[in-house]
Amino acid sequence: MTELLFRKDAYAREAAGKVTDITSEGGIVLDGSVFYPTSGGQPGDSGMLRWKGGEIEIATTVKGADETVVLVPAEPAGMPAVGQDVRQALNWERRYRHMRMHTALHLLSVVIPLPVSGGAIGAEKGRLDFDMPDAPEDKAALEEDLNRLIACNMNVTEEWITDAELDAQPDLVKTMSVQPPRGSGEIRLVRIGVGEETADLQPCGGTHVANTEEIGRVRIGKIEKKGRQNRRVYLHLE
Repeated sequence: MTELLFRKDAYAREAAGKVTDITSEGGIVLDGSVFYPTSGGQPGDSGMLRWKGGEIEIATTVKGADETVVLVPAEPAGMPAVGQDVRQALNWERRYRHMRMHTALHLLSVVIPLPVSGGAIGAEKGRLDFDMPDAPEDKAALEEDLNRLIACNMNVTEEWITDAELDAQPDLVKTMSVQPPRGSGEIRLVRIGVGEETADLQPCGGTHVANTEEIGRVRIGKIEKKGRQNRRVYLHLE
């Protein structure tokens, strides 16, 4: 099992680590990872691993077996040895844009209160797919509503509930295609806002900004029809 350092502090850009395994595919497993693995529509982190006498570029990060996080090198050469102490450093600008976009997409699901059938996060743009038979009548009004929510400077926090508590509140799950992981006994919720001023509360394992003001202004891009019932809404960071 890899300790999820990104879960403890999404703003940690660097951390010490120790190589615990090299997978048969050439991936690097550490005892703890600041690198977020591809999951829930959020891409895996990239960056660098450095150690005494060597370094290697990390192209992406994925989930491995037995709840491990696997760092995928850009080139499978000059690998660290198992047991090697390393220093891990994120491509922070890319990760931070993912955090901003991920939080913004949560709020997009607030201004478009329809079931979400898919989504993807990118450093420049993201998208949500909605169960939306008809296109929105006023895209500009939706964009203004979204930016007004962002400008409320709401704190973004996490909390945990049990599987049974989630079963009792099925409306918390907005995504039709991706269900929260079960089996560990606890499910992580991300809350935007506080108490009665909560704008959004839903299960999510991704990384987010601490306050919505960090998102900045956003722009709603193309709205594409994807099948009889679905429409894809693109979102851009300004």
